[in-house]
Amino acid sequence: MDRSVTTTLLATPGFRELWIAGGVANAMLWLEVLAAGLFTFQATGSGLAVAIVSAARSLPLLLTGAFIGVFSEAVNRKCIVVGGLILTGITSVSVSALGLCGVLRPWHVGIAALISGIVYATEMPTRRRMISECADVGTRPRAVSVDSMTNYATRCAGPILGGVAYQRLGLPGAFLISAICCLGASSVVSRIPYCQTRVRPFPMLRALADLRDAVAFARASKTLAVLLAITVVTNLFGYSYSALVTPLGLQVFKVSSVMVGVLASAEPAGSLVAGLVIAIRAPLGRPIYWLAAGAAGLFLALSLASFVGRSEHPFVPFLSVLFAGGFASALYNVFQTTIVIDATPELLRSRMMGLVTVCIGTWPLGSVIAGALSRPLGVLGALGALGGCGLVCLGLIATTVRRY
Repeated sequence: MDRSVTTTLLATPGFRELWIAGGVANAMLWLEVLAAGLFTFQATGSGLAVAIVSAARSLPLLLTGAFIGVFSEAVNRKCIVVGGLILTGITSVSVSALGLCGVLRPWHVGIAALISGIVYATEMPTRRRMISECADVGTRPRAVSVDSMTNYATRCAGPILGGVAYQRLGLPGAFLISAICCLGASSVVSRIPYCQTRVRPFPMLRALADLRDAVAFARASKTLAVLLAITVVTNLFGYSYSALVTPLGLQVFKVSSVMVGVLASAEPAGSLVAGLVIAIRAPLGRPIYWLAAGAAGLFLALSLASFVGRSEHPFVPFLSVLFAGGFASALYNVFQTTIVIDATPELLRSRMMGLVTVCIGTWPLGSVIAGALSRPLGVLGALGALGGCGLVCLGLIATTVRRY
C-alpha cells in the first residue's frame, strides 16, 4: 500500500478518529463474542446454547439490513456512531456488574449480544460512510480499504484478547474492558467536527420499496442473482462455523481460554494475509468465478478441518486448515463488494448493498443450525456437515445457472 496516501489519510480531519474508534469497537466486539461463548458453554455445556447467544449478536443484520441506508439519511450519522458506542459501553458495564454480583445467567449475555448486534448493524456501515466522506475523491477507495483491513486485523486480535481477558479476569473483567474501550471510542468520535448537510425523513415504506427495487433488479441480472444465492449459502453453512469454535476448543481439543481465542482468530488471520496480497495484486478473470471459488475454498477447509480434527495431534493442523480457509474467505469478501459496485448502477447501489446485508443476515440461522447439528453429529461432525452442505448448495447453484 502507498505509504504517502496512507499518511495523508491519517492526517485528514476526522479519518484518524473514526478509524481508531472503529478498530477499538470491532476488537471489543470480537472480545465479547469469545468471552460470551466461553461463559455460556461453561455454564450450560451446550453447543446449541452457545450458537443461540452467537446468533443473537448477528440477528439484527437480517432484520435491519434493508433499513440501514434510509436510517442513516434520517438521523445525524455522528449521533448514530457516538450513541451506538455509548449504548454498547453501558450494556457491557451492566453485564460486568451482574457478573460481579454473582447473578449473571446466559440469557443476560444473550440480551446483551442482541443489543450489541443492533448497534453493530447500524454503527458500522454509518461509520464507514463517514470515513468515505472525510476523504477526498482520490483517496476515498484507499480510506475504505484501510478500514476493511483494520476489520480483518481486529477479527484476529479481538478473540485472542477475549481469551486472555476471560482466563485472567473472568467474564466481568472482559466486559468491563470492553465497556471502557467503547466509551473511550465514543469520546474520540464526539470531538470530530462533522456536519451532515442533508437529513431526510425516515419513511418505512420507502425502505421497503427500495428493497423491492433491489430484488427486481437482482432477478433481472444473472450475476447479481448468483451473488445473492452464494451469499446466503456462505453465511448459512460457512461463517456459521464460528458458533462451533468454543465447543471445539473446550470439548474436543481441551485447550485453555487463550487457545480458544487463537482458534477463533485462525481464519481471520488467513483473510488478513490474503487481503494484503490481493491489495498488491488483484486476481485476473471474472469476479463471479473468484467469488464462487472463495466460497468453495471455505467449505473445503471446513470439511478438511473436520477430518483433521480426528487425528492424533489435531490442534496445530486444524489451525493451519482454518488459516488456509481464510485465504478463500478473503477472495469471497473482496469480490462480493466488487461485483455489486460493477454490476449495479450508482442509483441502486445503496439498495443493493442493503439486500446483500439481508442475505448476510442469514448467518444467525446458520449458527443455530450448526449448534443443533452438534448434538446428533458431535462438534466435528457438525463442522463437516456445514462444509458438505455448502459444497452441495454451490453445485446446485452452478447446475441451475447452466440450465438458464
